[in-house]
Amino acid sequence: MTTTGLRERKKADTRAALAAAVLRLSSERGFDHVTVEDVTRAADVSYRTFFNHFASKEEALLQPEGAGRPGLAERLAEQDPALHLLDAVRAALRTELERFEADAGTWRARFAVFAATPALLPRLVELSASDERSIAGAVAARTGTDVDADLYPALVAAVLTAATRVAVMRWHRMPDTPLAAVVDEALDALAAGLPTP
Repeated sequence: MTTTGLRERKKADTRAALAAAVLRLSSERGFDHVTVEDVTRAADVSYRTFFNHFASKEEALLQPEGAGRPGLAERLAEQDPALHLLDAVRAALRTELERFEADAGTWRARFAVFAATPALLPRLVELSASDERSIAGAVAARTGTDVDADLYPALVAAVLTAATRVAVMRWHRMPDTPLAAVVDEALDALAAGLPTP
C-alpha cells in the first residue's frame, strides 16, 4: 500500500514537473518555440517519460492535472438537490475557484501563454465544448429536463461557460482582485437578466 502510494506520488511529481517546464519555457520563449526535447531536458527526464504522462506539449499546458480531474459538471452533481440551480452552480464553482486562487501566479502565466498563442485556440475550443456538454448533462439531471430534446440544459451550460470564461480572462488582467469576486459579478449579472449598465 505504501509502495503504491509512493509510486503514485512520484508519478504526480513527474507530471507536475513536466507541466511546469512546459509553462516556464513557453512563457520565456513562446509556446511555438518549445519542443518536447526542451521540456524533458528542463525537467531532467527521458523523452519517453514525457509521453508516459502527456500525449503532447499542448496537453501538458492545457490539462496539466490530466483529463480525469473532476470539473464543474461533477461538482454540480454533488450539490444539494434542494438548491436553486444558480446557487448550486456557485457552490460547485467555489472548489474550482479555490484551485485557481491557490496557484494564481501559475494560472495567470498559463492564460498569458494562451493569449499569446493563436494556434492553441482550436484545442481550447474543443475542451470548452466538451466541458459544456458535460455541464449540460449535469443541468439536465438536476432539472429533470432532456439534454437532447430540451433547449434549457444546453443554453444554461453555454451561458455558464461563457460567463466563467469572461470572468477568468478579466481576473487575469486584475491582479489585486479575487477570482471569486469576478465570477460572482458575472453570475449576478446573469441572475439579473443582464440589465443595461
